[in-house]
Amino acid sequence: MHPIEKALGYTFRDPDHLTRALTHRSHSAKHNERLEYLGDALLETISSIWIYNNRPAVPEGDLTRLRATIVKEDSLVGVARRLNLGEHLRLGSGELKTGGARRASILADAVEALIAAVYLDSDYATCESVTLALIAPELVALPQTATPLKDPKTQLQEHLQGRGLPLPDYQIIGESGPEHAREFQIRATSGEYIAEARGSSRKKAEQQAAAALLAQYRKKP
Repeated sequence: MHPIEKALGYTFRDPDHLTRALTHRSHSAKHNERLEYLGDALLETISSIWIYNNRPAVPEGDLTRLRATIVKEDSLVGVARRLNLGEHLRLGSGELKTGGARRASILADAVEALIAAVYLDSDYATCESVTLALIAPELVALPQTATPLKDPKTQLQEHLQGRGLPLPDYQIIGESGPEHAREFQIRATSGEYIAEARGSSRKKAEQQAAAALLAQYRKKP
């Protein structure tokens, strides 16, 4: 039994499906990119159904945010590492030399390809079962609502809109540091509240300022 089959808990009837799923385009013309396309769709469908059934009170927009945490690259890399997938990828010599077996995009794509390979080798029900087992840690970690997944600017905007309060204004009040390590200082203002924050990019500084502003509003009796 191939180590990946053991990790998956699934034995391929046609080993070529597994071989194709593990083959990067740098290695062979018979690579896993088409499988990746199919696996992406399967993962979205399977995770969408699970979230829909297990988060009955969550509205549509938040369902999408919850699903995004499952299908994002970081989550798939976590799955790949639990499978020790990088050790079994078939990569061209160039990719091997440059650390392709550890590259996040390659690992994430291979996970999607594996999901598709199981589907083609079996049926949807089997693929669903294998996939849910693969992503079980990510599913268990999902919050009951998507609020914790929203960035501070989004949370602040929703907080203010829900109370008819003025939306924040973000201004750059300072920049410092060399070109390769700029630091931005942002002031966020909403009504009587003001917050300032620094960050390595304007976006990061704005998020920090929004978080500080939101904290002020939440302390308001």
